[in-house]
Amino acid sequence: MDEEELLAIVQRLVWHDATGPLECRQDGHQAGHVCLPASGDIAYAALTAKLGDWFGPPRGLVGHGRIDPAATGAYGRPLLAPFGEELVEMVVWAYAGRWIGSGATSTDDGLQPVVVIAARPDPAAGGVPEDASWVERVAAVTGWEPGRRPQTVDWAAVERRLGTALPGDYKHLAEIFGHGAFDGYLELSVPDAPFAHADLVRQSESLASFARTHGNGQWEPHSLFPAPGGLLQWAASEQADRFYWLTDGPDPDKWPIVMSEDIPDSWEQYDGSTAEFVYRMLTDRQHPFSIARHFDIHWFQSYARGEAAGG
Repeated sequence: MDEEELLAIVQRLVWHDATGPLECRQDGHQAGHVCLPASGDIAYAALTAKLGDWFGPPRGLVGHGRIDPAATGAYGRPLLAPFGEELVEMVVWAYAGRWIGSGATSTDDGLQPVVVIAARPDPAAGGVPEDASWVERVAAVTGWEPGRRPQTVDWAAVERRLGTALPGDYKHLAEIFGHGAFDGYLELSVPDAPFAHADLVRQSESLASFARTHGNGQWEPHSLFPAPGGLLQWAASEQADRFYWLTDGPDPDKWPIVMSEDIPDSWEQYDGSTAEFVYRMLTDRQHPFSIARHFDIHWFQSYARGEAAGG
């Protein structure tokens, strides 16, 4: 099939019919996935790049005919079942209850690009241990594999540049997940992100500079950090919601979270830790900024090259 037809089917199966059954029409293939072979004039790299525009940087699953040793656990494995040794390359994304794979198989006529959509079970279907930390709960509900190499952050340098200590569970969250978005919605600001709007330090400096020049009007009745008790932004949503710590008091682990929509006088406060806030946002339909109202199965979409959406 041509690129336009193929991408339209991907959109339908992932975005518009994300819970429907998947029945592959290829001979001998079992249910639970759909194979979408691309026509010969579509390049594997170009197809992968197009899907990357929609779902972010992918994670490698198969390279040069071998399963990537970094692809631990069950991450994307249902995408491999239809192909066996014919599969030469494949990268993978997660999106709610779907796996999306872009691959190339070996045929007599050369490499055949193919997109595969497979069912993705709820990573937290077996429950979350009662003694799990809030960060561990977020990892469990998104399927983010604990075996991945944590980010290396010089927190002493970050806190020195900011002029304040930071909440401990936020630092753990940033190390485990890095720069990206929960359910493609809540974008986590972290140190050394490639873009200033998502870099915790550069963003804070930029907002403080703006407030010095233009005033704190859009944040009233609050002030921006580094004013005493000021707001320090740690996340934002694709709908221009903003999430801050209210830096009130010497213990950052006790800072409440203050959030606002992109409308005047929409401030709300949450008394709990950063990771607890994220977990509740993902799982609690009564949360003021709930994602659980929109998705039953959750993921983390990494914006770092070489990583991918949570498994």
